[in-house]
Amino acid sequence: MLNDVKTDLQNRPVPNELVPNVPGDRIKEIIYQIRRLIQANDLHTKELNREYQVSVPQLNCLVALHDNGSLPPSQIARLIVLKSSTVTGIIDRLEQKGLVARVRNSSDRRVITIELTEAGAKLAENAPPPLHHKIVVGLAKLSRDEIANVIESLNVLTGMLDIQDLEVG
Repeated sequence: MLNDVKTDLQNRPVPNELVPNVPGDRIKEIIYQIRRLIQANDLHTKELNREYQVSVPQLNCLVALHDNGSLPPSQIARLIVLKSSTVTGIIDRLEQKGLVARVRNSSDRRVITIELTEAGAKLAENAPPPLHHKIVVGLAKLSRDEIANVIESLNVLTGMLDIQDLEVG
């Protein structure tokens, strides 16, 4: 069996020396499951764009404001795990759509907070929950050992791809 030619999902050969102890069908299954995760994210993104004309990071920003009240951009960035510079662009687009407003509550004009408009609050209340909520619900059904296995496996995969420091949006 180890002499069988292993292939990826496009049936391109994968040299046995690259993965000597992993049967080819297991490699295909791992790649397939990763693709399913990516596809779920893509479908969720398309649904949000089609139904609500917002992106996933924009919805995450709206939900953070809905759940926490008015916030400075830096705090929004921490809550939705994005860089402040990225959040600035998200806020710009949400402001153009009339979903948030920049408010200066201080004599120092550099200090601003972001608040939801009525339209932004309505969207945050009525939009589908972010995709990660389905994951949270699913994880609640797992044992501590199963959760530890999921974390360990994901750490291995992100380590392979060298993506630990990528910005999550």
